Amino acid sequence: MATRGTRSEKVRRIFQQFDANSDGGLNREEMASLVVAVNPRVKFSDEQINAILDEVFRTYGDFIDGDKGLTYEGLLRTYDDGAGDVDRDFDALGLELNLEEAAAAAKGSSAAAASEASSSSIVDERMAVETQKKQRTAAWAVSPNHGIVFDDTWKIVDDLEILIKRLRTKQAKDGKLKGENFDAYSDAGWSRELGPSAEISEKRVFWEESGHDYAVFLKELGGLRGRADAARSREEAFDGHMAIGRVLYEHQLFKEALVSFKRACELQPVDVRPHFRAGNCLYVLGRYREAKEEYLLALEAAEAGGNQWAYLLPQIYVNLGIALEGEGMVLSACEYYREAAILCPTHFRALKLLGSALFGVGEYRAAVKALEEAIFMKPDYADAHCDLASALHAMNDDERAIEVFQKAIDLKPGHVDALYNLGGLYMDLGRFQRASEMYTRVLAVWPNHWRAQLNKAVSLLGAGENEEAKKSLKEALKMTNRVELHDAIAHLKQLQKKKTKSNGGSSGESTYLEVEPSKFKVIGDKTTVRQELATALQIRALQRVSRLNRCSVELLKKEMSEHDVPVSYSGSGVPEKSIRKPNLEEILHRLLNFLKPETFQGAVKAINERILSVLDESGSGRVDLGMFFAILAPICGGPPERRKRVAFDALVWRPMNEDGASVRKVDATTYIKLLRAIYVPSQGVSELMEVHGESDTSMVSFSEFLVMFDDPDWGFGIMPTLVKLEAGDRNRHGNSVCAVCRYPIIGSRFKEIKSHFSLCNQCYSQGKVPSTFKQEEYRFKEYASESEAMKDKCMCFNLQPRTDQ
Repeated sequence: MATRGTRSEKVRRIFQQFDANSDGGLNREEMASLVVAVNPRVKFSDEQINAILDEVFRTYGDFIDGDKGLTYEGLLRTYDDGAGDVDRDFDALGLELNLEEAAAAAKGSSAAAASEASSSSIVDERMAVETQKKQRTAAWAVSPNHGIVFDDTWKIVDDLEILIKRLRTKQAKDGKLKGENFDAYSDAGWSRELGPSAEISEKRVFWEESGHDYAVFLKELGGLRGRADAARSREEAFDGHMAIGRVLYEHQLFKEALVSFKRACELQPVDVRPHFRAGNCLYVLGRYREAKEEYLLALEAAEAGGNQWAYLLPQIYVNLGIALEGEGMVLSACEYYREAAILCPTHFRALKLLGSALFGVGEYRAAVKALEEAIFMKPDYADAHCDLASALHAMNDDERAIEVFQKAIDLKPGHVDALYNLGGLYMDLGRFQRASEMYTRVLAVWPNHWRAQLNKAVSLLGAGENEEAKKSLKEALKMTNRVELHDAIAHLKQLQKKKTKSNGGSSGESTYLEVEPSKFKVIGDKTTVRQELATALQIRALQRVSRLNRCSVELLKKEMSEHDVPVSYSGSGVPEKSIRKPNLEEILHRLLNFLKPETFQGAVKAINERILSVLDESGSGRVDLGMFFAILAPICGGPPERRKRVAFDALVWRPMNEDGASVRKVDATTYIKLLRAIYVPSQGVSELMEVHGESDTSMVSFSEFLVMFDDPDWGFGIMPTLVKLEAGDRNRHGNSVCAVCRYPIIGSRFKEIKSHFSLCNQCYSQGKVPSTFKQEEYRFKEYASESEAMKDKCMCFNLQPRTDQ
């Protein structure tokens, strides 16, 4: 307990600290310095300072000594009246009290001032001047809608500020406080406040939570929470916990802030604010699913509250969309960004996020439109420029894309995404030197960016700088041990060998010829025809990026049996089990629940571009779910015959095929044509129009369906080739490299019988052969593995003597 003598000595030390001219008074300039110094976190405007000083000099006019200003006795009276906390201000200024002087002062004092002690021994701050009280903490605290309501809450907030300052000082002194600068990366764009959104550009702070200092802090914080819980009313307790949470959040103590907001949710479950801010904490902590749930509760409360919370809905929609993106649910996020933009047409961040999400699912034209609107409202929005350029590049508008990328870099010179993506664009255009410059700039900002390091090596290789490329590859290898790096190094070695054999040719690349399909002949029934392989490789590429080959076809069957969909009617009056794209994305999330969010997002993009764009040709946003399952079945995991059966069952599951044993012939025909339109590049969608309106009511059994499905010309006869690729496209063939691309052969090896060169899957499917081997025709034999090739070679040696005899 502080005595009157100790208290007055502290006030004297504070007075002397700011009496710069030692004239025995604090003039307006000196008093302003004092106000700013004891409130280090508050940025006062000149008007606010003048308002505070006017109030002090008017209230304590009896203690004003002419031009000298407020006397020591006057400053002491302000503290006696509760306009400030001596202990708090003394600690904030970092002053030290001479213990002998303090003891003497205490001995001579006749009365002790009682003080209210908390668990942290911090004296509550009381401020009599309303104008000054409103400036004691961050701007949110005096907001008419979201600020502090009760006077006792101000005392809790001030004590909490001191606790945090102490913790920060101790951890900084011990070197435990860490920070990371996110300025270089694209802003997530989410709204931290229930009000106008603000850019997140400060450093992220990482507190050391395992030490003794943090344990002490938590204990003292518990005392403050206890004070909030002991409030006179439920509303005051709510106000206290919300304020504690806000202060903790501002200092990036997100776990502790979450505890306070959760307690506030318990006190007032139908209030929007605690749910919203709990969602913000959960999002920062990477707990996206829980963040989504909190935002949904905030949305429910806002919609139930009528006009009271209507102005907050755009912010809730935005953050809900971002939480969904955190889970990889980009199609669903688009819906909420649209809602935010509709409710608040000037919400440039909602438009930017919508554009970025649309780009993420492959809807480039719509993305460009949204991003251009965002830039129109905020011309200096670097992230929007970056994503707009990426969308333009995807639409092959490369020259304009370069300009927009450059604009993003001009606005934010260290923008990693813009630099990296511009490097990729230059690579696509064959401007390898410029590409390597971009990747070098990426590495200057982010030295451990292994993809930039690898791409720099590839661009240097394209520019003919093999030695520099080799150095860059070695650097990338130090960062990661991924197999593609080893393949790139092997490729570089092959190019160097080729260059040596060609007597130092200018580019290490082998030249090649593209041969027409008729000149490619196959030996044996097991060798795949070139055109079939090209089609199967494209389907296999879709399987890889969508990961559908890792999704068992039985899960489709389970989805149909356990989740029924209401029947709806299309514009033509035909009943169907249609579903909106965001709801379809939820089904895909269940089917591909083993994927990480960013991988799932890539899978949805591939499915949207390749499959949904055909099934939803009209752009209604709805998809026939039975037909969608039937389309997916052939490329899911499982035995081929089982895939066909599930595809048939999916057609039976649709309305109008309810007998369970057969489907309408018109539906089967439509399905086969859709299958070819989606998976076989040579098949256009124009034929689909012939099916609509057919009046054929005949039914098709499963056996008849199989005949239609397996037809090599009009069905999906490509499946055996696809299955062969699935089984062996990761096989390696020792040291064998492709004679054209010089990469190690992975998958099947195609050996030309006469000239004995070998091709990889890709080069064979594209009809590429080395220019040194010009022949009238080329005869190839396919080897699925190196053991097959060795076995064939041994048989040739065994047959050779008998041929000679």
